[in-house]
Amino acid sequence: MTDPWYVLSAVLVSAAVTWTLRAAPFAMLAPLRHSALLAYIGDRMPVGVMVILAAYTLRETDPVALASAGPAALALAITIGLHLWRGSMTLSIFAGTAAYVLITSVIAA
Repeated sequence: MTDPWYVLSAVLVSAAVTWTLRAAPFAMLAPLRHSALLAYIGDRMPVGVMVILAAYTLRETDPVALASAGPAALALAITIGLHLWRGSMTLSIFAGTAAYVLITSVIAA
């Protein structure tokens, strides 16, 4: 049978390592909170995410075929319109995705 002190020390060392690894990112972020670069990135990141999502969505769209480009263009217009109107990235992404799925489902049926 294993010595209880050995098991206790293993548990304590594991707990200390786990706690340290979970606290380290917060300790490293403290000096960066006042960084001008991070403020700039935080302001520009939502637009970058939207551009990447749009490019990924439209990567296989055939611009000549109406069955391919039509739903993508309409969903993209809905996404952009909602984002400009409400300013909510979450709402515009979910609504644009739902519109795209609904339109492509109706066309496929």
